Amino acid sequence: MAARLKEKYTKELKSAVQKDLGITNVMAVPKLEKIVINMGLGEATQNSKIMDPLVSDLAQITGQKPVLTKAKKSIAAFKVREGQAIGAMVTLRGDSMYEFLDRLITIALPRVRDFKGVSPKSFDGRGNYTLGLRDQLIFPEIDYSKVERLKGMNVTIVTTAQDDHGARTLLKHFGMPFRQGN
Repeated sequence: MAARLKEKYTKELKSAVQKDLGITNVMAVPKLEKIVINMGLGEATQNSKIMDPLVSDLAQITGQKPVLTKAKKSIAAFKVREGQAIGAMVTLRGDSMYEFLDRLITIALPRVRDFKGVSPKSFDGRGNYTLGLRDQLIFPEIDYSKVERLKGMNVTIVTTAQDDHGARTLLKHFGMPFRQGN
């Protein structure tokens, strides 16, 4: 069974985005390429056991086993050694990517306290959007009673759009709640 958002994209949103951007070629319409969820954990330098619950939380949220990210070089001031695990990341593609984006937009973001929308300025100039989340509790998969420490994460949505305008239009059609005004 295909993801609900993927079906909606192919049936309705693709033509709407094409019309909004004034694109004549159907193949040039921007689409989602991948979503990368990254959780950095600086405290793991002192205690490597801290990583285990966060890795399991990330696996629950995404439905995929995270890859541990390791330090590229040693930094004495931060007590980091080369090759030491300092974070975890997951790359979602295909149906699981659309499923995650659907859950993020419809369930998780509205659960953020005092939510007024996401920043429309978090584009990188090449059609990618990065969103910072303060804690993992906004996802319904996480059991509040089992969380030892709150940890934020970065969600990067990579699109095939060539510029920010194309990516913003695509995400707006998907239902991303951008903040008004600023």
